[in-house]
Amino acid sequence: MDNSSANTSSANTAPQQFDLLIVGGGLAGAALALAMSLNSTSTPLRIALIEGGPLQTWPELEESVYDYDARVSALTDASRQLLDEIGVWPLVAAQRVCGYRDMDVWDAEGTGHIHFSAEEVQRPALGHIVENRLVLAAMHQCLQGCGVSLMFGCKVASFQRSHDGPRLSLADGRVLTAPLVAAADGARSKIREWAGFDTREWDYHHHAIACTVETSLPHQATAWQRFLPEGPLAFLPLADANAEQRYCSIVWSAKPELNQQLMAMNDQDFCHALGRAFEHRLGDVMACGKRVSFPLRQRHAPEYVQDGVVLLGDAAHSIHPLAGQGINLGFADVKVLAEELKRGQARQLTLNDASVLGRYQRRRKGDNLAMMAAMEGFQHLFETPAMPLRLLRNTGMRWLDAALPLKRQIIAKAMGLSDKP
Repeated sequence: MDNSSANTSSANTAPQQFDLLIVGGGLAGAALALAMSLNSTSTPLRIALIEGGPLQTWPELEESVYDYDARVSALTDASRQLLDEIGVWPLVAAQRVCGYRDMDVWDAEGTGHIHFSAEEVQRPALGHIVENRLVLAAMHQCLQGCGVSLMFGCKVASFQRSHDGPRLSLADGRVLTAPLVAAADGARSKIREWAGFDTREWDYHHHAIACTVETSLPHQATAWQRFLPEGPLAFLPLADANAEQRYCSIVWSAKPELNQQLMAMNDQDFCHALGRAFEHRLGDVMACGKRVSFPLRQRHAPEYVQDGVVLLGDAAHSIHPLAGQGINLGFADVKVLAEELKRGQARQLTLNDASVLGRYQRRRKGDNLAMMAAMEGFQHLFETPAMPLRLLRNTGMRWLDAALPLKRQIIAKAMGLSDKP
């Protein structure tokens, strides 16, 4: 090895000091980096964002079932407000966003039906359907020039605790240290594993199919969900330049055997099967884009905080996509964690102070567990074939549809409007 190589290697292994290391440049991690870069104190934080994948750029947008991202999110108003605060929402809205005003939910095994409307809470929309790739591209654009050290294409090779705090060794030889590491590296978080966090996990024994479809009738800016015996089927409205409202993103949850059959079908047969399962509410399913399938598993870390490490987003909890609440829970984590870290700074506390991180955990854990329990309850309720429960859920749905004050409370909670720090 020559001297220059030796010097480079030595420099790479000398620890780089930061105040906050965020592992994972996905939606939750990038949002936290942006939120923390908007620092209200006079001393800017030294923040590094480490992501194994590349920096995302704007895709060229066309309009066909093959152009839309198969992964979309149903953003609540609270999530939209957070994206607006960190400068992301205007960029996303300028690309492609579909606000939905109504939601129709019905039971395939009976007469139960609920209709939710934005008018019932005097709002312009219940939420917004956005493509994940567009939100991520907007975030990555905002991150450039905001003072955060961006380390894209960098994988974390190991995690250790030292007298300086948590220490990350990257695959390229660099070593990073900081008082606090925020793990936003997804449901299979390596940081969570290396740091020794416990998780409680269970398999739903279902897989979900996601893809974009074109229908013969317009979606009417409505999110549709039908509860089938084998699992829920959702049609989420997508925006299009001509406002014809013919594109939807579907998420179809089914047991593994049916999932395999559906994935093995050609496009024409799949569209026919999908139309039948959806009762042709939007006419015929004319075409479908590339289908992706993924197993459904619920995870939750009983503790979100350890010495110098905090979990957020899917690294802390992942739930059934039944109501599209996963990323909204992650963004709520980001909002609360950023608030508590900044509040601690104002009190001249360190970012890894136990009282600061403890407040974050207390504020988020209850809400996350409540949403997870609700999704679990819905899943079991609609999977149960017993006649008494079928009658109960159909009667309950009809009763709730007529109970406007209670519906308003449910809508407000689902939109995040009742969430007060």
